Amino acid sequence: MASQAQHALHPLFFPASLALIGASSDPERIGGRPLRFLLEAGFTGDLYPVNRSGAAEIQGLKAYKSLLDVPGTVEHAIIAVPAAGVEAALQECATKGVRVVQVFTAGFAEIDAEGARMQQRFVDICRAAGMRMVGPNSLGVLNPSTHLIATFSTALNGLRPTSGVIGLATQSGAFGSATYGMATLRGIGLSRVIATGNEADVDVAECIDYLADDPDTRVICAALEACKDATRLRAALLKAADAGKPVIIMKVGSTEVGAAAAATHTGSLAGNDAIYDCVFAECGAHRTASIEDMLDLAHFCAVTGGLPSNEDIGIMTGSGGIGILMADCASDLGMALPALPDSVAAGLREVVPFAVPANPFDTTAQVTSVPDGVNRVLQAMACDEAPFATLFAYLAHIGLSPTRFAGTEQGLIALHQAHPKQHLVVVMLSDPQVTRRLEAAGIAVFADPSRAVRAVAGAARMARLRRQLHRLPAANADAAAQPPLPQGLTEHQAKALLGEAGIPVLPEQVCDSPARAVQAADAMGYPVVAKIVSADIAHKTEVGGVMIDLADADAVAQAFDTIMARASRAAPDARIDGILIAPMVRGGVETILGIHADPVFGPMLMFGLGGTAVELYKDVAFASAPLTPERARALLQSVRASALLSGWRGNPPCDTGALTDAMCRLSAFAARHAGQLAGIDINPFVVQAQGAVCLDALISTR
Repeated sequence: MASQAQHALHPLFFPASLALIGASSDPERIGGRPLRFLLEAGFTGDLYPVNRSGAAEIQGLKAYKSLLDVPGTVEHAIIAVPAAGVEAALQECATKGVRVVQVFTAGFAEIDAEGARMQQRFVDICRAAGMRMVGPNSLGVLNPSTHLIATFSTALNGLRPTSGVIGLATQSGAFGSATYGMATLRGIGLSRVIATGNEADVDVAECIDYLADDPDTRVICAALEACKDATRLRAALLKAADAGKPVIIMKVGSTEVGAAAAATHTGSLAGNDAIYDCVFAECGAHRTASIEDMLDLAHFCAVTGGLPSNEDIGIMTGSGGIGILMADCASDLGMALPALPDSVAAGLREVVPFAVPANPFDTTAQVTSVPDGVNRVLQAMACDEAPFATLFAYLAHIGLSPTRFAGTEQGLIALHQAHPKQHLVVVMLSDPQVTRRLEAAGIAVFADPSRAVRAVAGAARMARLRRQLHRLPAANADAAAQPPLPQGLTEHQAKALLGEAGIPVLPEQVCDSPARAVQAADAMGYPVVAKIVSADIAHKTEVGGVMIDLADADAVAQAFDTIMARASRAAPDARIDGILIAPMVRGGVETILGIHADPVFGPMLMFGLGGTAVELYKDVAFASAPLTPERARALLQSVRASALLSGWRGNPPCDTGALTDAMCRLSAFAARHAGQLAGIDINPFVVQAQGAVCLDALISTR
């Protein structure tokens, strides 16, 4: 707790004193609303309204013309003045020794270049004074446990968030208002809420770091529009994972991939969302697509107090249709419904001999004629022999009648107490008091079957991600000392660099005449491949610049002339260095390996099904460079086409060890040259029964 109190953001949520600069007597103005909220909520710290009008009193409190007139210390200040007055207000805060300041005022970096310059001056003032700033353009912070409602959100005109264990950090104030508004209406308590706005200083990543230490927060929700500090975000997410706190993220917004990145397949596929998804997963966080899903998952984690140990589920239902709905949803989300062990099936037959013991288990409506039938069925399914970590019980609308449900309720609580490691999820329409009692006992309650399954799937996925955390090594000091990579690399030059990095390549030769092409082919042995060599032609097949399976000298000589003519017609301004002759490779599975130089997260390795259709199928996955062998194996398994490498339909299994070794070597090369690379494209990288080899490569440098 001592370390938490020393955190730079601690006075943001636990201020002993707070000043509102720009305070208003009108409780509906931006400068008046937070003062009203604080008074109505019963904030117990010292509260100082400040307004240059010289008013003696504002909303019943003694007012001050200047912050410097306030007696004693001020830990936390809110600035709610017009944009032109923000800098002067910050100067007063710095002089007063304020520890943390919120700037509600908008109209800075989000508007234009001059606004960005003003915002930077704010940062300079704060850093010189050792003062932290939230905003500008912030909607405020909440700490329900101390009645701190330091926001001007109109969502709180009719709502009061209750104290709980879910923390929320969001860039968007409107998103925050919607989220804590929905949470409050659902009776979901919150520990801390912060809207970071423009993030000139404090960002969402630092807030996650704070919440990871916060003893009152067990689950962390975050909403991002962009990331300004990848290292800080990674560290915060990993810190939360290590602390056992689930992090649930909504990432909104995207940017267009730049023209330079589109020069390679890898760049054209690596949209922002794919990279953010990758980084979140590597750090153990789960991304949701809606506020509803975020709250469902956060509430499930808060109620149950932990994550399922596996992604296997059991379903008990009195409705065959609902059971099928839940099974379909689970399958779509990658969850499994394992067959019931014989011992479990036998136990179910004893209770309901008229039902088929399967998973989902449909008790049929006849279970209501069996004394204590529902509880006995659940006891049979929740035994230690059951393979699933989560058991769903669909109970229709019985929870609406607390009296009729009393026996079942007691049985559910006793069952959960007897098997605390297995998550019990009840799906039913329920009286609010019934729901509260079950959830207080650690049993999650949902009205909607599909939402229940989605929440459990998200929690189980986070448990799996925690077992696969990808921690990047410290920045390589030698990276800056690497010699510069050449500009305008041809395929042959790119392969030479990759070969030096340990990526397997073929023996090949660049030829400037048909005769030399034939001489090279004779030395290699037939058949061979002929390809145009030009740094100005990224995709050779599109200009007819590749001919394969050339079986003799005449075919090679003719191919030389044909390819040169095609390339000259298709790309008359391209510089052509000659024709590349290489051995023909047969068999194996074509994959793609690539490097995308992400402007936020750095070099990312891409893997997927290769060939000319890679952009059509988009069956690719990303990982942050450099990779460990374990991360490489997990990446391999994450694409749908990975089955092709395991011996699909009678084909021999491929040498996946050679593939993952190449992934690691390529990612290490990219990490060493992180500042110089714009992208790498190895397509195809053919994986055979023994070994693997790069057949084509493109390296783009900065």
